[in-house]
Amino acid sequence: MSLHLSRDLEKLHREILIHAGRVEHLLNRAVQALCDRRQELVSEVLQEDDVVDRNEVHIEEECLKLLALHQPVAGDLRRITTILKINVDLERIADLGCNIAERADSLYPFPFFPMPDELTGMAESARQMLRFALDAFVKSDTKRAFEVMKMELSVDEQNRTIIAELVGLIQEDPSLAEAAFLVFSAARHIEQIADLAENIAEEVIYMIDGEIIRHKFSVPSKNPNA
Repeated sequence: MSLHLSRDLEKLHREILIHAGRVEHLLNRAVQALCDRRQELVSEVLQEDDVVDRNEVHIEEECLKLLALHQPVAGDLRRITTILKINVDLERIADLGCNIAERADSLYPFPFFPMPDELTGMAESARQMLRFALDAFVKSDTKRAFEVMKMELSVDEQNRTIIAELVGLIQEDPSLAEAAFLVFSAARHIEQIADLAENIAEEVIYMIDGEIIRHKFSVPSKNPNA
C-alpha cells in the first residue's frame, strides 16, 4: 500500500466512524421520542438527519476519489467498497430514525395509549445490533459480526409479540386502531434498522474474509468461533 493511499484510507476510516456516531445519536434520540413520549426531540432528530445526508454524500465522493486515484486491489479495495455500502446503510438507518420520530410526534394526541411492553426492548436490541456491527467493523472482528446476525432472530420475535399485543388492543377497543397503527409502523421501522445492522455485519465479513454471505441462511453455523 502506498503512503498516500494509507493516509487517505485512515482519513476515510475516521470520517465513517464520526458519521456512524452521529447516526447512532440520531437513532437514540428517535427511540427516546417514541418510548419516553418526548415530543421535543422530534425536531432535533429531523435536523440531525440533514447533517447525516450531507455527510453521506461527502463520504461517497471520497470513496470514489480513492478508487479513481489509487486503483486499490485486494484488501484495500474491499475496505473502500465496504465503507461505501456501510455509508448507504447508515443513511437509511437515519431515515428510519426520522420515521420513528415522526410516528412519536403523531402519537402525541394519544397520551394514554398503552405502549407494548416489548417495544423498548426491541428498540434496544436493534441499537445493540448496530453498535456491535460497527464494533466489528472497527476491530475487524468476524466473531462479533456473526453475533449480530444471530441477534436479528430476537428482534423478529419481539416484533411478532408487539404485533400480537396491538391486534389484541384493537380487538378490545377499536377506537385505539389509529394509535396502534402508528406503533406498528414504528416497530416495523425498528425491525428494518435491525436488518440494516445485519447488512453491515455481512459487509464486515466480506471486508475481512472476501466472502459474500448474503442470502446464505446457514451462515452463523459456518463461524468456527460460534
